[in-house]
Amino acid sequence: MITPVIMAGGTGSRLWPLSRSLYPKQFLALTSKNTMLQETINRLEGVATNAPVVICNEAHRFVVAEQLRAIDKTVSIILEPDGRNTAPAVAIAAEAAKGEDDPLLLVLAADHVIQDASVFQEALNNAIPLAKAGKLVTFGIVPDKAHTGYGYIQRGEPMADGSGYVVEQFVEKPDSDTAAGYVNSGEFYWNSGMFLFKASRYLEELTRCRSDIAQVCTQAMANTTIDQDFIRLDAEVFAQCPDESIDYAVMEHTKDAVVVPLDAGWNDIGSWSSLWEVNAKDEDGNVSVGDTMLHDTSNCLVHGGERLIATVGLSDVVVIDTKDALLVADKARVQDVKKIVEQLKADKRGEYENHREVYRPWGKYDSIGTGARDQVKRITVKPGGKLSIQKHYHRAEHWIVVSGTASVLRGEETQLVTENQSIYIPLGTVHALENPGKIPLEMIEVQTGSYLGEDDIVRFEDKYGRV
Repeated sequence: MITPVIMAGGTGSRLWPLSRSLYPKQFLALTSKNTMLQETINRLEGVATNAPVVICNEAHRFVVAEQLRAIDKTVSIILEPDGRNTAPAVAIAAEAAKGEDDPLLLVLAADHVIQDASVFQEALNNAIPLAKAGKLVTFGIVPDKAHTGYGYIQRGEPMADGSGYVVEQFVEKPDSDTAAGYVNSGEFYWNSGMFLFKASRYLEELTRCRSDIAQVCTQAMANTTIDQDFIRLDAEVFAQCPDESIDYAVMEHTKDAVVVPLDAGWNDIGSWSSLWEVNAKDEDGNVSVGDTMLHDTSNCLVHGGERLIATVGLSDVVVIDTKDALLVADKARVQDVKKIVEQLKADKRGEYENHREVYRPWGKYDSIGTGARDQVKRITVKPGGKLSIQKHYHRAEHWIVVSGTASVLRGEETQLVTENQSIYIPLGTVHALENPGKIPLEMIEVQTGSYLGEDDIVRFEDKYGRV
């Protein structure tokens, strides 16, 4: 049986401002109504698998759980205390999945696009006998151009059954001339970062090639704890793990690496130009999302939010609008968006981490206005959602219910607040908010005080296990 292992880490910084460190690209709906994480799991529909294992970091745990619940998928979610790259992550998944049946691990990234799922499944079927025979299979993307942003895999002798090739070598990202030579030779594939192998075989090869990583991962999994939907590793032990990719740690050193070609419309959506490439275009070569009005505009990507975007006389430009940031970039220079993100991080600006609309396990809030001593938020609490029992030292809050019903704890009293009603929470008062109804609770929160930061929260009790 196959156990899908979905790698859901990463920040997707080149897709800023849609992708933020606390809500990166794998959780965005970029090419369909579903998010990239949801699409990754959905394209396995029809394949006999065990419940997937999703590996993500602590900050993204509630987003992962909610998105998988939305598509009614049962998964195991393993939390990495710190990101240590793909070799340790896959080792953790192998330790979690290994058992009497020794499943095949299908390692997938949560942020890839594969346009033809049937071709992908055909390549997977070709790879299964090889993996069962003890080979470590990687999927090589048939290149359609001399791309300099990907590593390459050179194929060697064909396997006896014709389903794949012995890996001759892995090579780093090449310059343009070298990439052209690779593509023209017909012997090279893009390195997709997708794999299929037995859990036991991966652990055997990792122990042989990098015993230090294997030992730490075994110890970290020996002391896991269960926290609601999540499996937590031993953080102190895992912190000692080296940071290494599966390519460097295992695939470049094993004698059993095999590559299976894949030509299914794959793209890692590593930049805005990649997103332009995979989306349907109008007669002028434009990709537009949202409320847009394009005049004398060609070969552009225009992605709107809540307001109209109009362009005049543009060519080969990317325009990305969000509630709190606007990006305008030359389509040929979109790789440099990462430089903007680095500067935002260095300046400790909030646009690096969060959108104006912030998701929480109980729902979301949107900071719609901020002054020197006041802040206004639109808060949505899903049915059954509850904010923690808390208090603030520096602010008071006034809640106005727009729709739904709120159950409000204020001091020693609990009362229901319904549509068009309001309640005042004085500074320093212990309080909590819950949606006991069957429809989302929509409310406006007006904060006033000398300090309005999110860290002015003293939690006494939280149903989601937050500190």
